[in-house]
Amino acid sequence: MKILIACEESQIMCKAFREKGHEAYSCDLKDCSGGHPEWHIKDDVNKVLSDSWDMMIAHPPCTHLAVSGAMHFAKKREDGRQQSAIDFFTLFTKTIIPKVCIENPVGIMSKIYRKPDQIIHPYHFGHAAQKTTCLWLKGLRKLVATHYDAPLFGESVDKGEFYEFISKKGVKKRQPMWFYKGLSDSKTNDDRMVARSFRFPLVAKAMAEQWG
Repeated sequence: MKILIACEESQIMCKAFREKGHEAYSCDLKDCSGGHPEWHIKDDVNKVLSDSWDMMIAHPPCTHLAVSGAMHFAKKREDGRQQSAIDFFTLFTKTIIPKVCIENPVGIMSKIYRKPDQIIHPYHFGHAAQKTTCLWLKGLRKLVATHYDAPLFGESVDKGEFYEFISKKGVKKRQPMWFYKGLSDSKTNDDRMVARSFRFPLVAKAMAEQWG
């Protein structure tokens, strides 16, 4: 199949499908960091959406959509950032591509567009990490977990460590350790965006094996 991985520079998803023999291409405004520029389209994804693709997996930016940033929604609505993000997400819902997966964290698109078809975590597929990820699917069946959130022979799935802290407002909070470390190591807003949107290779592998 010819597969478009929209809004991906890491090429984690792209390489998973390439390993299964598919003609997959990542697409992003940034240079790819995955080591295969020959598989990367550095351009506005809107320019290639009408090409002949058999499948698309899209990762639209969630910065202005995720409920984790709800405290800033009023300002983002006022200055147009949220509407721009909504419009960009919506582009992926209107393509003629027969097989589509759009992923995003829990956010406002569940109300503005529709409820997701599936919600997954990395620990469902072998990573010791939590990251609530919504999947909106067209022409694809739901992913089947390879690791289950239930005791098996007396053992339970490892969901990873958490970092606990007190917010500036004095509220006790916690974050998945992978997320905390990623943000701690970030020096710029772009770095922080990459850390928040980190792709998990075993999730990509499951998608390639089950959808490819």
